[in-house]
Amino acid sequence: MPPPEMNSDVILDANLAKKRTNSEGTEYPRRRATIACQICRLRKTRCNGARPRCQLCVDLDAGCVYREPGIKLDAGDKLIIEKLDRIEGLLQSKVSDHTSHSPLSSDSSTAATHARLGGDDTVANLSNLAAMPARATAVGLGSWANPPTSISTMPRVHTTPALHLLQWPLIRELVAVPYDPHTLLQLEMAREPLRIEPPVGLDLSNAFTHARFFFERVNVWYACVNPLTWSGYYKTALSLDFQKGPESCVVLLVLALGCASQYGSISCLSPDKEPPGLPYFAAAWCLLPGIMTRNSVLAAQCVILASAYLFYMVRPLEAWTLLSNASMKLQLLFGNPSRVPAQWKELGTRVYWNTLLFESDLLAELDLPHSGIVHFEELVDLPGGFEQEDDEEDEERDKVVDMMIGHDELWYFLAEIALRRLLNRVSHMLYQKDSILTLASLGPIASELDFQLSQWYEGLPQPVRFPLSGAPAPSPVQTVLRLRYFACRTIIYRPYILAVFQNEHACADPTVKDCCLRCLEATLNQLEHIGRHREGHLPYLWQGALSMVSQTLLIMGATMSPALSLLLPPTIRLDRIISSVIAEVGRYARLAPSLKLSAEIIRDAEKRRQICLASAGRANLKGN
Repeated sequence: MPPPEMNSDVILDANLAKKRTNSEGTEYPRRRATIACQICRLRKTRCNGARPRCQLCVDLDAGCVYREPGIKLDAGDKLIIEKLDRIEGLLQSKVSDHTSHSPLSSDSSTAATHARLGGDDTVANLSNLAAMPARATAVGLGSWANPPTSISTMPRVHTTPALHLLQWPLIRELVAVPYDPHTLLQLEMAREPLRIEPPVGLDLSNAFTHARFFFERVNVWYACVNPLTWSGYYKTALSLDFQKGPESCVVLLVLALGCASQYGSISCLSPDKEPPGLPYFAAAWCLLPGIMTRNSVLAAQCVILASAYLFYMVRPLEAWTLLSNASMKLQLLFGNPSRVPAQWKELGTRVYWNTLLFESDLLAELDLPHSGIVHFEELVDLPGGFEQEDDEEDEERDKVVDMMIGHDELWYFLAEIALRRLLNRVSHMLYQKDSILTLASLGPIASELDFQLSQWYEGLPQPVRFPLSGAPAPSPVQTVLRLRYFACRTIIYRPYILAVFQNEHACADPTVKDCCLRCLEATLNQLEHIGRHREGHLPYLWQGALSMVSQTLLIMGATMSPALSLLLPPTIRLDRIISSVIAEVGRYARLAPSLKLSAEIIRDAEKRRQICLASAGRANLKGN
């Protein structure tokens, strides 16, 4: 039975959606034929098509821009638009500077008006920018000298990572010494190198079981192994005795990840035992040097799967090193469409998006060089269904696939691509280093980003739709999407918390108070029932742990703010949540030096918080 139809305009950018079908006839997102203006496309509302301005643009008093079918912007057009956008941003910053010289100033009622009306020309301009990303022209490999400028990409320098919160008022009182935001990266760089010994013989007696678990529990996260060609890969690897070739490498990595998926979170396993699947990974590791010198989609697939296992072992910097290699391959391949044979295009597309997602996750937490993979974001299609290859063994292969593997699942992967791009937009619009935001300019931006997040959620198909309430999600995929949804909502509204930390009187503004409440509620939704995070530990343990640390520091700081503490639940519940996070992150400490430091920071911060609150309580008693 095919999965339900997906709202393509919500999950995917309409101009990228492909008309593709898989072997079962599953319909994946299709391009809309209706011509709508850019603002209506972004807001996912019906456009009446009126010229020169549609009804919504008249209501918003916004510029109405139609993109005619078949008309593409050339490099000159894109450069002009980017320059105009930069000029407009500079002008708005100057106006904001004139209005207030202090960041996140609260002496303007404009923010409340903007938030209630859902936006004005500022939102319209933001909408145009989000709806009309400059269609990239690939001009070279890498971007260390020229960081990407699209708002759907992670900015070169930003203040999203956890350790930046330690510089905030109130929160900085909870740490004994200041921490450089680059400390986590320095710790990972100084880490003991990964030592992997070649395996002495391979036990393949459970190969089919491991492969089945891979397709049931792992491929849903990455969608980068074709179940229709798996049996061919396995036969090739078997004929080569798993000693050479990219097919052997792919099979070994599938077995490694499939084996790992059967043992739950690596944080709960005995540190005295080797990680599940390590012998298969070690065998693949021996093959990787030769494969990494090849420039093919299959070689890039090997590198992505190896990176996935390194993330499972909580080796983020080693994973990044491999990802850089995959990025160079993909930039070379996608730099000219003729370099990717037709039968490899779908796999190449999926490997590309995995590389971009992995890199974005790493750039969100560590100050690493951008590889340049993002420049191809507007050139590469979104994933569609794998196509059945013509083969005399089709019938036999189908039986093997149905018995051992099941079917290709794309819904999570598509949803994650859309959410990751939104998370990048949040970092780009709100957290670029040295950017100047006032509450007046923050209001419409946060409102628009939250609207986009809501539209993303509304567009989720039933197989991945999760409850927004505290009820457990039915599947690990839904649990992970729910956690990432609340993480995104938290960072959208987090600047309002900073505004109150800087000036308690800011919370007197009803709009600021409401936005702070939204942030705190989203944070608590992410932290409560902390054990559920383990359902996504195979792909997201390291990223999820640092997100937990950020949100916990935010809650700790809020308890020390007289205005924000009134928005929080009872102290007993809060203390229980904080204690559970400290215990959970403490379990991860042995897995990576960055997580060990993170665990120490929140543990020590909680001790100091309790002392500060006790002192404040005694002072209040004396005052009364």
